[in-house]
Amino acid sequence: MTDQLSKVFAALADPTRRDIVARLTVGDATVGQLAEPYDVSMQAVSKHLKVLEDAGLVSRSRDAQRRPCHLEAEVFDLMTKWIERYRREAEDRFRRLDDVLARMEQPTEIDTEKGA
Repeated sequence: MTDQLSKVFAALADPTRRDIVARLTVGDATVGQLAEPYDVSMQAVSKHLKVLEDAGLVSRSRDAQRRPCHLEAEVFDLMTKWIERYRREAEDRFRRLDDVLARMEQPTEIDTEKGA
């Protein structure tokens, strides 16, 4: 599980690959369609797609002469679960800190007696 998660995060570390993933959220596309907005060769885009495929983010199918690329959205569930776990832990830690700070701000008995 962690190995796949590492591959996913490594694949998404590249801005071009993140852009390809974002574009595939709209719908399937061929390598040629995905290469259009970039000033790189189709071979370079194919290499990016191979990294995304190895991470499980993208799959390719055969549709006659075309090989459309498809986003495998369930991989995002794996990432979301991992991120959510640590987000909850961080929120719990901040909540505990807020509680400590709130107790520190409350007047103590000695402070109350001094004011009287």
